[in-house]
Order: sequence, then C-alpha cells, then structure tokens
Amino acid sequence: MKSTQRPAAAPAPKPRGRPRSFDREAALDAAMEVFWRKGYEATSIADLTEAMGINPPSLYAAFGDKEQLFMAAIERYNADRGQSCPYACEPTARGAVERLLTYMAHELSGGDHPRGCMMMMAAATSANASDMMQKALSAKRASAREGMKARIRQGIKDGDVPAGTDAGALADFFSAVVAGMSMQARDGASRKSLLATVENAMLAFPAVVKKRSTAAA
Repeated sequence: MKSTQRPAAAPAPKPRGRPRSFDREAALDAAMEVFWRKGYEATSIADLTEAMGINPPSLYAAFGDKEQLFMAAIERYNADRGQSCPYACEPTARGAVERLLTYMAHELSGGDHPRGCMMMMAAATSANASDMMQKALSAKRASAREGMKARIRQGIKDGDVPAGTDAGALADFFSAVVAGMSMQARDGASRKSLLATVENAMLAFPAVVKKRSTAAA
C-alpha cells in the first residue's frame, strides 16, 4: 500500500542581495568614513563591506563598483561638510574668506570624524583612478576655487577689495592654504596651530587704502 504522506517541502531559498534591513544612507556614511580615513587606493572592498555591514554582492547591487561608491561618498561629504559654511553671505570678501578658513581649521581638526579634508585626500590618493573619476574630482576642486574667486570679484565690485586685485590668483592662494592645512591636520596639527595659520594667511589679503580727507581751506 502506497503511503499518502506528502514529502516535506524543500526549504525556501535564502534571498540574495541586500538584507531587508539595509539602510543605504547609513551604509554610505560608513563608506565615506573609511574612504576619508584611508584614502581611495588604500581602501579595499573588504574594508568597505565590513564597515557597511553588507556583503560584496550587496555593495555592487546598491552602489556599483568601488569607484562609483567613492564618488557617491564624495557627494555625501560635500553635502554634509562642504556646504556647512555659508561664507558667501559675509558682507565683505575678506570676511568671507576668513570665515571659510576659520571654519576649515575647526572642521579639519574635528574629533568626531577623520582629520583632514576628504576632497584633499582624494587628490592625493587616487592617482590610479580612471580618467573619468580624475576629471570629476578635478571639476569639484575647481568649482570650490571658482566660488571663492566669484566672492572676491564681488568684493572688488563692492569696493571692499582693491581695484586691480587678481581674484583668480588670490583664490588660488587661499585654496592652497586650505590644502596645506588639511595635510597639517592629517599629520596631527592642533586646532590652535591651524587657527594661527589662518591668522597669518589673512595678512596676505589686500586691504583697501582709504583716501585721507583734506581739510577745508
């Protein structure tokens, strides 16, 4: 007599890919921290998946490859950190530049995140990245310089920066100051030291010489 008992159902296959609890924003924040701390080239997929709490297939499914993830992390960094200082709203160009540099001195030496600037780290640690990524990073750095140059030009127009000032050269100088501060911070420079750098750098900002009024005859 044949048995009427049905065979046990096979176990359902485990779902592949991202876990249901996957939090894309939290994972991106974790990746940003790793890239920021180690740089692009020194960061491995294993470093990323460990920090993000996902497996490699999940990483690729959510973000593409390592390069795409890095660029997403750069966008995240710029949104969270790069836009935090509304320096362009300062009434004078000098005040705007000083506010930006002072903000950077505090930001670069902050204790709640890796030291230094992730954008500057990207420039120093992505020599073997694709041309497309190199161009994208270069464009972002150029955009930051253009923003500063535009604010200095506005100062020339408003009369708080001397006429004839080379806005591009001045913006390049202060961009170089920020880059140097970033490297100093990575090497352990204190906030006090970075603020001293800001104070000294601002001595190079041209001042408007006011004409002395002549006494009435």
